[in-house]
Amino acid sequence: MSSSRRVALVTGANKDIGFAITRELCRKFSGDVVLTARDEDRGKEAVQQLQEEGLSPRFHQLDIDDLQSIRALRDFLLQEYGGLDVLINNAYIAFKNADPTPFHIQAEVTMKTNFFGTQDVCTELLPLIKPQGRVVNISSMVSLRALENCSPELQQKFRSDTITEEELAELMNKFVEATKRGMHEMEGWPNSAYAVSKIGVTVLSRIHARELSQQRRDDKILLNACCPGWVRTDLTGPKAPKSLEEGAETPVYLALLPPDAEGPHGQFVQQKKVEEW
Repeated sequence: MSSSRRVALVTGANKDIGFAITRELCRKFSGDVVLTARDEDRGKEAVQQLQEEGLSPRFHQLDIDDLQSIRALRDFLLQEYGGLDVLINNAYIAFKNADPTPFHIQAEVTMKTNFFGTQDVCTELLPLIKPQGRVVNISSMVSLRALENCSPELQQKFRSDTITEEELAELMNKFVEATKRGMHEMEGWPNSAYAVSKIGVTVLSRIHARELSQQRRDDKILLNACCPGWVRTDLTGPKAPKSLEEGAETPVYLALLPPDAEGPHGQFVQQKKVEEW
């Protein structure tokens, strides 16, 4: 174990924005960069592609839906580095608009990965974050728009400065249950499972930042949610205005905030600017 070696890790990093973030970190971060992917072959192909560009990421398998996989990664980081300096939670899934999968199944599957998978990664890896560490949770501008489409009661809960992680998880489960009854819109929810899951990611970020400020104030860890922007990916297609490299800018900016930075912390950031939640 070499606790002096710095390490950054990106989840869901074998393609699209995760891959672009990993590339930029390989260029700019002073330490090792670990590219993770659910599929080992695709992850290793992505590492090979970066190696051909003269970069040298490491690979570790990670399926954020699998607690054993998350814990294996945690043990690797502790053994190799004694902790973690930068964590970028990028792994997510999204159904395309034309997907025929019934909405309640889309909701359950999307929430399982995007919210509960990200929550599990945070539960296992946040305790490893070293002093002056940085955590970036990739959310989306759709979470802000979806928040405005929630009922006033839900908006108040999601904007609360005292909401707990347990209360948030209960709300995410309530949305899924409401979709099974076909009642989610009547109960004040927007009609997008992806957007609601990203509300969860943004609010989870606010909760974790608040807890870090209370429990580890002297460690100067900064944790934020961010939107990469509308980026050309497999999901969004070729019409999106931003390149993958442009999409990586804000996440990498937050990951590399200087050691003496006071903020942003617990914020929702887009184009390097704090957006009001």
